Amino acid sequence: MTRLEELIQELCPDGVEFKKFGEIATISRGGSFQKKDFTDTGVPCIHYGQIYTKYGLFVDETISFIDPAISMKQKYAVKNDIVMAVTSENIEDVCKCVAYFGDEPAAVSGHTAIIHHNQDAKYLVYYLHSSMFFAQKEKLAHGTKVIEVTPDKLNAVEVPVPPLEVQHEIVRILDRFTLLRQELLNQLSAELSARRKQYEYYRNKLLPFSQEDVEWKTLGEICTIVRGASPRPIKNYVTDDAEGVNWIKIGDVKPGDKYITSCAEKITKEGAKKSRVVKPGDFILSNSMSFGRPYILNIEGCIHDGWLSISDFDEYVTPDYLYHILVSSYIQAVMAQRASFGGAVQNLNADIVRGIEIPIVSKEEQSKIVKILDNFSVLCTNISSGLPSEIEARTKQYEYYRDKLLSFKRKELL
Repeated sequence: MTRLEELIQELCPDGVEFKKFGEIATISRGGSFQKKDFTDTGVPCIHYGQIYTKYGLFVDETISFIDPAISMKQKYAVKNDIVMAVTSENIEDVCKCVAYFGDEPAAVSGHTAIIHHNQDAKYLVYYLHSSMFFAQKEKLAHGTKVIEVTPDKLNAVEVPVPPLEVQHEIVRILDRFTLLRQELLNQLSAELSARRKQYEYYRNKLLPFSQEDVEWKTLGEICTIVRGASPRPIKNYVTDDAEGVNWIKIGDVKPGDKYITSCAEKITKEGAKKSRVVKPGDFILSNSMSFGRPYILNIEGCIHDGWLSISDFDEYVTPDYLYHILVSSYIQAVMAQRASFGGAVQNLNADIVRGIEIPIVSKEEQSKIVKILDNFSVLCTNISSGLPSEIEARTKQYEYYRDKLLSFKRKELL
């Protein structure tokens, strides 16, 4: 019998009492400061957006501060309080929360609930991320574009409240399991990072950037490079018609992809006439956000002005060789150095790309280089694709044991 089982048998053999949140906690709304109020020093503060992006389940030091003058009008979390974000874009994230363990009170922004309670804070946070709580918040949430669970409604949430000794033991187990899970994920991430660095090293060694007898030509000499175009306003040309033309956007791809095989939207044939048509085998290169990312097209479609198209290069280079050249750290560094600045966004224009020089070797030599690099890329891709699966498996395992530990026989009240 485990220590937890012994405690449950000793302290709550007839089951655990379930209580409404309003019976064990005082729930209040957060304050009103915004991100623009952040300062380098001052009063500790927690902004609701940081609960989604910056914090884990627990925090003892805030990453942000506000001026004491602004803090005078704010609401505060004190040590052991729980700060919950009560608005989100989706049902999964709404009610994400963090236990605050700082010694100094922290100002809390709007769109939050401050939960002041008399239980083990970690125990409550673990429960508030369980599937049992998820089922309850689904019934309390409202909204379409913005999902909200009001602090007042949280008072009705039911929480199993075992004796504190039981709560502490559950927290000890989950803390240890969380640590072991994170250590494993760190090891997997480190392995992937090492393989990627190794791949980059061999790619830079294999590509003929340092060979003295290699011919160099500018991309403008061996390719046709033009900027994409957008029919405006684009919303007037987007269509659900199956006969529409593929409308290829930056959001249709992600870093690490080599090919574009599909897209999320289509535009009308009239819109295509006002855009830039590209065909399978062409390259498109992002020229603004995340500039310099190349992709080989496996579909025909149209591109907007966030892309450059690269075509008509077959006389000098194969598509796969050109891809490896363009994603190499050498060419990426050249692009970054030459990129112009338009406002706050660093971007490439067609003239910059036309002026970039690349090494040209025989098609036979290109094929040899591509074969080696593609084989190495497959190895990295297998590791990369396996990592999300492993993370998902560990996450499901963690969630299963967490929910099992937090599931209790309900005590029947007389």
